[in-house]
Amino acid sequence: MPYFPAFIQLENRRVLLVGGGKIAKDKLEKLIDFTKEIVIVTKEVREEIYQISKDNCLTLLVRPYRAREALEYDIVVVATDTINLHRQIFEETRESRVLVNSVDNKDYCDFIFPSYLKRGDLTVIFSTSGVSPAFAKYIRQWFEELLPDGIDNFLNKMKRLRGELPKGKNRMILFDKMVKEFIKEKFPRA
Repeated sequence: MPYFPAFIQLENRRVLLVGGGKIAKDKLEKLIDFTKEIVIVTKEVREEIYQISKDNCLTLLVRPYRAREALEYDIVVVATDTINLHRQIFEETRESRVLVNSVDNKDYCDFIFPSYLKRGDLTVIFSTSGVSPAFAKYIRQWFEELLPDGIDNFLNKMKRLRGELPKGKNRMILFDKMVKEFIKEKFPRA
């Protein structure tokens, strides 16, 4: 069954990343685009993860995962080579509201990481529900080349106006007109 696409506000949510290898680094780089409330637990730390955690003031615990530790967090990402640990963490969290992502183990996932592109406040996701992450990655790269410069400036202007103009039909009409003009200018074939 496909995954439901949802955007989750990570502010004030605690995130645990278990693992310290290349895949853990990839997941960490995605997570820090959206939160800095990340604790990393790993038996061994790679230089890249150490540097990312230092640069972003993350908590790095160089030690093994402790049983039921996941229950202290809202979101847990397990990125290790130890399938038994993936299963253990997933099973520990079944009676809680903790969401788990188990890298390359869909059987132990509440959610997956889609391929995404982020330009300021614009985030576009691409997902095959885990069927082919490579396809999602390459379609994202193709789409990224189509996006024109200036999107983040336009969205910042829209954000400012949303705070300044009163809600109502006139604001909706103005915003609709502005977006149509921007799209027509930046995406001539649209």
